[in-house]
Amino acid sequence: MDIKNFNPDDVGVNNGNYFGFPFTVEESELVLFSAPWDVTTSYGGGAASAPDAIIEASTQLDFYDPDCPNIWQRGIATADIDYSIQDRSARLRAIAKRIIEGLEHGSTTLGDYLTQRQLERINTASEELTLQLFNETDKLLCEGKIVGLVGGDHSTPLGVIKAVAKHHKGVGILHIDAHRDLRKAYEGFVQSHASIMFNVLSEVPRVSRLVQVGVRDFCSAEAELAATDERVVSFGQDTIDERRFAGESWGAVCNDIVAALPEEVYISFDIDGLSPDNCPSTGTPVPGGLSFGEAVYLIKSIVRSGRKIVGFDLVEVACGKMGDLDANVGARMLYKLCCQTLKSNTKQ
Repeated sequence: MDIKNFNPDDVGVNNGNYFGFPFTVEESELVLFSAPWDVTTSYGGGAASAPDAIIEASTQLDFYDPDCPNIWQRGIATADIDYSIQDRSARLRAIAKRIIEGLEHGSTTLGDYLTQRQLERINTASEELTLQLFNETDKLLCEGKIVGLVGGDHSTPLGVIKAVAKHHKGVGILHIDAHRDLRKAYEGFVQSHASIMFNVLSEVPRVSRLVQVGVRDFCSAEAELAATDERVVSFGQDTIDERRFAGESWGAVCNDIVAALPEEVYISFDIDGLSPDNCPSTGTPVPGGLSFGEAVYLIKSIVRSGRKIVGFDLVEVACGKMGDLDANVGARMLYKLCCQTLKSNTKQ
């Protein structure tokens, strides 16, 4: 692409790419994948529609960022969206929803023969998606690209995290979320959206640290795992609030969060880590959480520390209850993640 033919101040054009950028994968430093999948969401759905909704909203952004002006010129590409993922998600979501509703009403047990067959079908499809995303990410990382994933629910980044860990031994994960996601095979779904970090700890030994920020809704088993696995460091919302109410600055809290991370960082950003006024349609909203500005400040703090962001995901954006607000917030957070990731990878 001839950069001179693209004017970032013009009206954004929805060309199927995030932010309407015309970059190809070959000429870009950062490549965005999409995973329109939300099979195992246990309360509200809709995250499978997030990639298209975020693409549409992203053309309304202005691209001047005072912290890193014109950094988008280094190339942010959109990989072709495989819509067969969304088709499979819709079919399997209907099956999963029946299982979840049966469990909630006491009419289904995980030991039922039919339920076991249905779970096997969903778990197999989830493993296939993880392998697909691992292979696609691994290929791009071998080509020297940086990869970001747009979900979809929070089960989707597992393959991406596995590929990043293959290329970056000792990588740490900054996990911004209302939930710990440390449940083992929640509701029988091995790759449940509520099990992503359990699966990371179990299956990705090259991840050296999991730093959880803003978590405020989790079960006792998750709390025990977080307390006993030395790789997990917690900055729960209760602790954050107590420190802030006692007079500490957000900057001081962020310094401690960053200090817990190794030199290479993968960011896994569940939009419900933000306060619900930013994401009213997300599947499992929880009162409390970070403001948009607090989350951006934390990400900038990582970069200012000299650490490198080697990949990221943005998940659980869903639209519906409040029109385009969720997609608008998601698009803006995605752009911040892209810019700060590129900034952290600036060649000296």
